[in-house]
Amino acid sequence: MKPAPFDYLAVETLDEAVSALARAGGDGKVLAGGQSLVPMLNFRLVRPSILVDINRVPGLGYVDQTGDVVRIGALTRHHALETSPVIKAHLPIMAAAMQHVAHLAVRNRGTIGGSLAHADPAAELPMLAVLLDARIGIRSPRGRRVADANRFFMGSLTTDLKEDEIVTDVEFQLPSPATGWAFEEVARRAGDFAVAAVGVTIWAREGSADRVRIGLMGVGDTPLRAPEAEGLLAGRAIDAGALEAAASAIEAAVEPTSDLHASADYRRFLAGALARRAIGAAWRRACGALP
Repeated sequence: MKPAPFDYLAVETLDEAVSALARAGGDGKVLAGGQSLVPMLNFRLVRPSILVDINRVPGLGYVDQTGDVVRIGALTRHHALETSPVIKAHLPIMAAAMQHVAHLAVRNRGTIGGSLAHADPAAELPMLAVLLDARIGIRSPRGRRVADANRFFMGSLTTDLKEDEIVTDVEFQLPSPATGWAFEEVARRAGDFAVAAVGVTIWAREGSADRVRIGLMGVGDTPLRAPEAEGLLAGRAIDAGALEAAASAIEAAVEPTSDLHASADYRRFLAGALARRAIGAAWRRACGALP
């Protein structure tokens, strides 16, 4: 199929972009990488009256570290995150997760801003944003605002963005240098959408787990944290019993749905199995047993 007719506007400033969206009255779409939007246009799942292309707007593609914050511009491509020395040094879980995003051709075009705004529950970047407590910069005709990632994702393909707002940047606090991490994902084939995935960060202090974070995707309409499992692990050394308790808590808490890729029961099983693996690997990294 081909898209329904639409107007096309290639803007050169953010002011032009948000003004065009405001004039569209909710009937406009932003084109960044287009890796999700273009297929939806072709299948006529979305029928905007105007497509606002922001690829000519300068200053939206960057990875910058200032003090204890990493800021990423909305037009930064997935492959840039995968290969950035700053990301590898300070947010290695993100560099590892980007290797699971589709194929190289998609990673060369897809953007962090587009992925967050699209809010696919099986996408890696929304889950990482929730896991790492990202702050999402947003621009509109009213000015700039910043949204916490844990409140930004409202449902499948639904966010807190208003019809005249554009994601401009994302900020991540740097974790402690001694933080262990792990990312585990299962897809039916390499490059397919994730059936389920788990990301974990742990800081080890005096032989006990501290600052435990567990993120999940593919098992709900939005990316999720696992607070009960995090609480079970905090303040103790992570052994086989702790792994089993955390995995069981995660399996009990998630409420996945069935679709053509996997049943709800299989997704629940994967959430627990991947959590065991990821928590164990993150703990070993935190204790210096893994690079």
